[in-house]
Amino acid sequence: MAENQPMGFEAALEELERRVRRLEGGDVPLDEALALYEEGMQLARACQAQLEAAEARVASIHRGTRGIEDRPVDDVE
Repeated sequence: MAENQPMGFEAALEELERRVRRLEGGDVPLDEALALYEEGMQLARACQAQLEAAEARVASIHRGTRGIEDRPVDDVE
């Protein structure tokens, strides 16, 4: 993947999980732990932004189908 392209959700989540496992291992020097934590927070923000974009897209699609179903997405059982 090109460096200037954002990482996909699944890849970002996998990278985040990798950093969490490394930190949970407990054998990481402080400087490396801080770097892993900072990278993890950036990955978490990227994942959150992608989830919010997906939610907005679903809401937009739903608004386009109001003639079929007039319920908010939250009301779906």
